[in-house]
Amino acid sequence: MIITKFIVKNVFRHKLRTALTILGLAIAVMAFGLLRTVVTAWNYGVDASSSTRLITRHAVSFIFPLPYNYRDQIAQIPGVKQVSFATWFGGVYKDNAPDAFFPRFAVDPESFFPVYNEFILPDDQLKAFISQRNGCVVGKKIADQFGFKIGDIITMQGDIFPGMWDFVVTGIYSGRDKTVDETQMIIQWAYLDESLKETSPSRVGYVGWYIVAIDKANQAGMVSESIDGLFSNSSAKTKTETEKAFQQGFVSMSSAILASLEIISFVIIGIILLVLGNTMIMSARERIREYAVLKALGFSSALVSGLIIGESVLIGFAGGLIGLALTFPIANAFGQAFPTIFPVFEVMPVTMILSVGFSLGVGLLASAFPAWKSGRTTIVDGLRQIE
Repeated sequence: MIITKFIVKNVFRHKLRTALTILGLAIAVMAFGLLRTVVTAWNYGVDASSSTRLITRHAVSFIFPLPYNYRDQIAQIPGVKQVSFATWFGGVYKDNAPDAFFPRFAVDPESFFPVYNEFILPDDQLKAFISQRNGCVVGKKIADQFGFKIGDIITMQGDIFPGMWDFVVTGIYSGRDKTVDETQMIIQWAYLDESLKETSPSRVGYVGWYIVAIDKANQAGMVSESIDGLFSNSSAKTKTETEKAFQQGFVSMSSAILASLEIISFVIIGIILLVLGNTMIMSARERIREYAVLKALGFSSALVSGLIIGESVLIGFAGGLIGLALTFPIANAFGQAFPTIFPVFEVMPVTMILSVGFSLGVGLLASAFPAWKSGRTTIVDGLRQIE
């Protein structure tokens, strides 16, 4: 207890220097936590992927459509539990500003929600969506962001599918948990397909990709080979992969950005180390005579070194805790500013552990040299030290 009080008193001997050091550490830890959260948010789709869902797309590229009549053939393959599909609708809402963007898909409502059972939509709203051809379902986040209510009409200017499109909000879905994307707008594929008969007949009868629910995760490879083999001699060959691999393909397009963020986050740890190391070296140097007096009174070299280590770890821990506390409101504000770019923006437990763990580790490393130096300094050399 006495040693602990001694460490605390030493920490606050130079209040301004200690306060500035802790503030610097806190800002660095906050920046580290925010960057780690951005990286985590970028990968959330991969982490949240189901192991019992497969994605079947065109073998050449994701942008090429697949015939609608593949659906029944895929459903006959052993191991397939259910088949749904989706098509990227695109469109422009209000303008092309980033904050007005949210994903828009055309789907088969009767099979889509059973396959994506993490999307929670009340039964009456699902029935309304099925019965109204130009109906749409929106996620809770974008409903809150744009003030959408059931019965509202959302007008979209088509880009991939030209024209002005009016959709009636018939439902608002929420996620089963906070890792589910609540920023999507879902419309009926049948409405889109019927409209194309008048404006673009050559595009009728195609979907973007198939979502295949399978019985067991360990059947993924067998079912994927069966699907792709079924269409290997067709004009539209397929590529089937797990949902995780499909999502990973999108994330890998941004791998350079993610790698840069990873590097920057660890550079910040290096900055923390330099800041705290400089403080501890200055502090230990100023107290060489005091340490010599302690040794003359019977304190061991190990105990003197322990005092320096304890002081450094305490400063690092304080900076880490304050920085972590700052990370939550900053991350919350960041997530609210970009709700559709980062549908799930949460400070994950692993980020909290890393932030505090690195703070403690940096505290230990920063004290290594001054603790070693003070431990080796003799009483005579310490008392000779001129302040």
